[in-house]
Amino acid sequence: MVMTWEPTQTDPLFLMAMDHRDSFGRTLFGVEGDEPTPEQAQAMRDAKRLIFEGLRLAAPRLGAGRAGVLVDEEYGQGVIEAARGSVVLAVPVEASGQEWFSTQYGSQWIEHVEAIRPDYAKVLVRDNPGLPVGQREQQFDLLADVTEQLRKIQVPLLYELLVPPAGDERALDAYAYDRDVRPELVTRVIADNQEHGVTPRIWKVEGLETREAAREVAAQAAKQQADLVVLGRDAPADRLHHWLEVASATEGFVGFAIGRSIWEDVLRGEAPSAEAIATRFLGFAEHWRI
Repeated sequence: MVMTWEPTQTDPLFLMAMDHRDSFGRTLFGVEGDEPTPEQAQAMRDAKRLIFEGLRLAAPRLGAGRAGVLVDEEYGQGVIEAARGSVVLAVPVEASGQEWFSTQYGSQWIEHVEAIRPDYAKVLVRDNPGLPVGQREQQFDLLADVTEQLRKIQVPLLYELLVPPAGDERALDAYAYDRDVRPELVTRVIADNQEHGVTPRIWKVEGLETREAAREVAAQAAKQQADLVVLGRDAPADRLHHWLEVASATEGFVGFAIGRSIWEDVLRGEAPSAEAIATRFLGFAEHWRI
């Protein structure tokens, strides 16, 4: 079923992101080589169910907007089934832990999306105009094909864009890069995707330090009638709060997709609880200024 509700600046989408696979197993459960033991795999599934239970506790307590979950089929099938009809559902189609975009399940990825029928299908892409031209072109071609196949089955695309520094940019202070350099690069990468026929419904972008930068990025996304949500990037809470306040004051931004900043410390604790996850989730939602 195609979702009819569309998030807006004043009726936002708040996604609990937990589609992590390779990093989830490696950093939290000691998985080596992305090959979990049966016990580790079960622990990962149980952890994702706990995270989702936190989202379910939080959803009716939101002051505005809707709750959603971004979760993988590999370790989150139980969450996918529980999420249907209760929260907005997004699933990833990219292979986990890859430098350049590729699809999980090879050419069969679209069959998995058709079987699940999520509200959004998500791609994770790392790009920068300073990266090798040939590899960027190959990535654009693959993303354009993903865009077209999703269009045919009427599942909107959620495009998670990370723009790491390249070349001489790597020598910059991380905060200076985020504030002074990354906004222009994000705008250029969005434009490059648009020129190659990659047209997501929503861009999931790293937080922006100033309203001017946020407006610049949103204006580029709007050229293809796309909105944006802010991703968490495992940033400290105070940094994320600032990003959310900037985004919520900028036309075109319609919510957030935050993961590890909400649940990682809880899962590492001695007594992880769904209520603790719900409280953290709601704490970020409170920084979305309606």
